[in-house]
Amino acid sequence: MPDFAAKIIKHKLPIVIIFFILTVLSAVAQFFVPVNYNMNDYVPEDSTSTVAVEVMEAEFGSSMANAEVMITDVTVQEALLYKERLETIDGVEEVSWLDDMLDLTIPLEMAEQDLIESYYFDEHALFSVTIREGEEVEATDEIYELIGEENALAGEAADTAVSQKMAFTETLYAAMLLVPIIIIILVLSTNSWVEPVFFLTAIGVSVIINLGTNIFIGEISFITQSVAPILQLAVSLDYAIFLLHSFSEHRKKTASPEEAMQLAIRKSFPAIAASAATTFFGFMALTFMQFEIGADLGINLVKGIVLSFISVVVFLPALTIMFYKWIDKTEHIPIIPAFKNIGKVVLKFRFISVIAVFLMIVPAYLAQQETTFIYGIGEQPEDTRLGSDEAAIDEVFGMSTPIALLVPRGDVAREVEMEQELEDLAHVSSIFSYNQSVSPAIPPEYLDDSVREQFYSENYSQIIVYTNTDSEGDTAFSAVENVLETAESYYGDDFHALGESVSLYDIKTIVQKDNTVVNYLTVIAIAFVLLVTFRSLSLPVVLLLTIQSAVWINLAVPYFTEAPLVFVGYLVVGTVQLAATVDYAILFSENYLHNRKQMPARQAMIKTIDDKTFSISISAAILASVGLILWMTSSNPIVSSIGLLLGRGATLAFIMVLFFLPAVMLLFDKVIDKTTIKANFYREDD
Repeated sequence: MPDFAAKIIKHKLPIVIIFFILTVLSAVAQFFVPVNYNMNDYVPEDSTSTVAVEVMEAEFGSSMANAEVMITDVTVQEALLYKERLETIDGVEEVSWLDDMLDLTIPLEMAEQDLIESYYFDEHALFSVTIREGEEVEATDEIYELIGEENALAGEAADTAVSQKMAFTETLYAAMLLVPIIIIILVLSTNSWVEPVFFLTAIGVSVIINLGTNIFIGEISFITQSVAPILQLAVSLDYAIFLLHSFSEHRKKTASPEEAMQLAIRKSFPAIAASAATTFFGFMALTFMQFEIGADLGINLVKGIVLSFISVVVFLPALTIMFYKWIDKTEHIPIIPAFKNIGKVVLKFRFISVIAVFLMIVPAYLAQQETTFIYGIGEQPEDTRLGSDEAAIDEVFGMSTPIALLVPRGDVAREVEMEQELEDLAHVSSIFSYNQSVSPAIPPEYLDDSVREQFYSENYSQIIVYTNTDSEGDTAFSAVENVLETAESYYGDDFHALGESVSLYDIKTIVQKDNTVVNYLTVIAIAFVLLVTFRSLSLPVVLLLTIQSAVWINLAVPYFTEAPLVFVGYLVVGTVQLAATVDYAILFSENYLHNRKQMPARQAMIKTIDDKTFSISISAAILASVGLILWMTSSNPIVSSIGLLLGRGATLAFIMVLFFLPAVMLLFDKVIDKTTIKANFYREDD
């Protein structure tokens, strides 16, 4: 380590130049990283819904409808004209309406009214539109231009288009709000006006390099694009703070800035490495998710933590030594006074803290398992165009979610029998198939190709079941299960099902398994790092209990407030909060163990609380600010959910470390002494 630190100081100029070049190249490269906005692309390739989509595209040459367009106050003929204009829009593969279901030359009064009212009701026409993947923004923009403000557009493609438009601008907006807040927090916590610039430069460089190196991955999800840069900044800023605070302390003891920096690198390296390791392994757990959006985010964050670590131990020392005089010239008196005597106040509540947490921990653990989850992107707010359009369509036509069944072609009698049974299922509003729309008595060969190809491919018959449910939720998933069970009773495993509700049902099944795997891996990995760091059997248990309790309380809040929670946010924050905020407990515990070697337990704890409350509060304030800014600025329900959970989680973790952790460590002081290698705790009789 001394040689390593000396080489950094010796080669400071080449190091700064190399990092500057890498930053510029990465800043350019990030604009060429493709961003994927389709959640379904992250469902495993061997899942039933993914396989079904591939079969659909291979057999019928297109996918299912992914948008709905409602035109108000139109006649049937005017609606047909709108349909023709919709079909001419670039990116629109197919438009389906009432004329595809029945012969409009026959008076509508003679046709089945339930079928008609699914497409044309009270002079409102509802079109099913299929928009090509990757062309959602352009296609929906043209649709909006065609239909104007008085009509409505909704569906998966519209969700994707909105996410794509807002992801970059909202991330930029969040950063513009966040950076000044972080600068203010850092200025309040340091004695130099310029020092915060060094912190942000070191981590900012690693964030930009991380974004640019995504070009070697191929593409990233819109969740990763929106969340990862800000999370990396918030989580790894501590590393820079550790180093420069250590540098400031050693400058008071030595006349040479170079020597002070070498000592700072050596002394702060274990704390930085331990913090980085817990976060690294915590994020690594995300990469084991089958739902690949977690793996996408996990890989990006793991890469970001490694780059931040390298930047802090290599680039930041070189940069600081080159410009340390700026720090000296911009020194100011402490703006916030040190936290003195807070330790005595905190310890007065130690018994209340322990009792309160132990009373809450079991209900919180059980409650967070019973939270109502959203597995898709969630509902758009009604004060947005998309949210109001969705509400308008539902108000006129009610909720309607299609499930497409692809069954082997040829056995007409079996198809008819199954369709009759499907019609009797709860929440099934209508069925669109050859047998229902034409007639099982008319051979398909007698009809035009344009009609026949809607229902038949070379190997499959397509039957679309419309349910009057939302795309997800208990009712929707129950309807999906009933449809799948009915199809299975007739065709065994020899059929395929697809649709938004089927995909979300698949995601639900997958991520519930992911939840168990990720949580166990996170806890085991962090426990191992803590075990190695402290060489103690009891301390990892105490620290994990402290932070995991904060996680459970955080994730239980939606249950008690009856607010549904986006499952991706639940899964990610459960890991991120544990991995990021355990640093507070590590910093606190390291200081306590050091003090405990020199003084009795109570005195050591009071000194630790007085010394470390300020540092921990700064880290918590930054992470909480990141979360709350994401929550306030993002219109994407997933990103917003992650932000709210993260902001609340950082605050809860700080409270737990300040009040609960000292109480438990005092309570088990003797156990920690006996189960820690070379604890060397102070004894009055020594």
